[in-house]
Amino acid sequence: MGTDDVFDEMWGRSGGLRSPYEVFSAWFDGEDPRRLRLKQREAEDLFRLMGITFNVYGRDEAEERLIPFDIVPRIISGREWRRLSRGIEQRVRAINQFLYDIYHRQEIIRAGRIPAEMISRNSAFLPQMCGVSPPGGVYTHIVGIDLVRTGEDQFYVLEDNARTPSGVSYMLENRETMLHMFPELFSGNRVQPVQNYPGDLRRSLAASLPPATSGSPRVAVLTPGLYNSAYFEHAFLADQMGVELVEGHDLQVVDGRVAMRTTRGYQPIDVLYRRVDDEFLDPLNFNPDSQLGVPGIMDVYRAGGITIANAPGTGIADDKAIYSYMPEIVEFYTGERPLLENVPTWRCSEPDSLAYVIDNLADLVVKEVHGSGGYGMLIGPTSTKQERASFTRKLRARPDNYIAQPTLSLSTVPIFTRSGLAPRHVDLRPFVLVSPEGVKITSGGLTRVALKKGSLVVNSSQGGGTKDTWVLED
Repeated sequence: MGTDDVFDEMWGRSGGLRSPYEVFSAWFDGEDPRRLRLKQREAEDLFRLMGITFNVYGRDEAEERLIPFDIVPRIISGREWRRLSRGIEQRVRAINQFLYDIYHRQEIIRAGRIPAEMISRNSAFLPQMCGVSPPGGVYTHIVGIDLVRTGEDQFYVLEDNARTPSGVSYMLENRETMLHMFPELFSGNRVQPVQNYPGDLRRSLAASLPPATSGSPRVAVLTPGLYNSAYFEHAFLADQMGVELVEGHDLQVVDGRVAMRTTRGYQPIDVLYRRVDDEFLDPLNFNPDSQLGVPGIMDVYRAGGITIANAPGTGIADDKAIYSYMPEIVEFYTGERPLLENVPTWRCSEPDSLAYVIDNLADLVVKEVHGSGGYGMLIGPTSTKQERASFTRKLRARPDNYIAQPTLSLSTVPIFTRSGLAPRHVDLRPFVLVSPEGVKITSGGLTRVALKKGSLVVNSSQGGGTKDTWVLED
């Protein structure tokens, strides 16, 4: 991929400064590089002091790492954001309608728009959710939509995160760090706030209360525990919302309600923001060996005694094979053409697509259908002959476990290096809150950046970092 083909969000393709970056560029040109290098180190010290880490799972024990942060913001104009927001809202509403449908009448299958086996044979489909209507009709209370940009007005959805999307704590701490270090930048740029996200999240969750609620809704965050890769975020969000952070052993079913152990005895919980996967949520209904969930919680849920956010069974909506049907899903439920495009996708479960993918592995990105975090994927253009041969064997053995996509020319945003600004590839995860009261999209999101020159892999587990994301008021 030549750099001439890449759209740079600060400099465009022609090298002319784009308007969202004008104020920042003038400020940067007037700064002493030595001061900025000190500020970069100060940011790292702040993250270390606050314990902003994530765990990387390797062959041995999980390794705790500091997530790299770059001080150059990613800046999006108000016009661009309004366009993105319309597309995001359309997509999130369609996902919720799709989830309701597949767990009830399955009209989309009856209409022939999605093959029945895409649902029935999908490990993320939960038969236990059939006929269950979540409180307020909301399945995906918190959604992260991964976007990539390839041109001035070209955005694609790379992935839908509908189970337990992570990363919002980094969005908030990135902004807090920038406000602390460069307050003058915010007086010169009219940047829309992101700091109200925890309050918005609490209100959105409380608005999704179950029928059994009496009085003010009691909200809690369920974490798998200290050794989970996103534990920092679980604790951070519980603290910011002013709610309890609980583990499975803190909860039990009492008188038909899920109750939390307190100094005053067991108190019922109305809304549980769970960061535990479906499989481990209830040992009586799912994995009997799970120590992370709450025995019997699914029975309470089905009876309307608790709201679980996100609802069990939502994972089928971020399955990468289902992703390939999203244009049809959006059109089927909204009656509109999708405002945000999908990346063209080959389903390896289809013989013709499999043959094409194997013949063109050197040019494609291949992903596991249920994969995440940058694991289990092949990036063709940077792969070796041995890696492609190994992946060909995997594809032939389990074709339905993979999809493939073209290698996109992801846009770049400059990072701060010892020699000045240097372009690096980025993606963007905006965060969406859904409640019976409506859809709310935070003006910003998590920008992940591939810190290695030429790399397209932005995941923190694979060496990527993060940036503050600015949406301007214009």
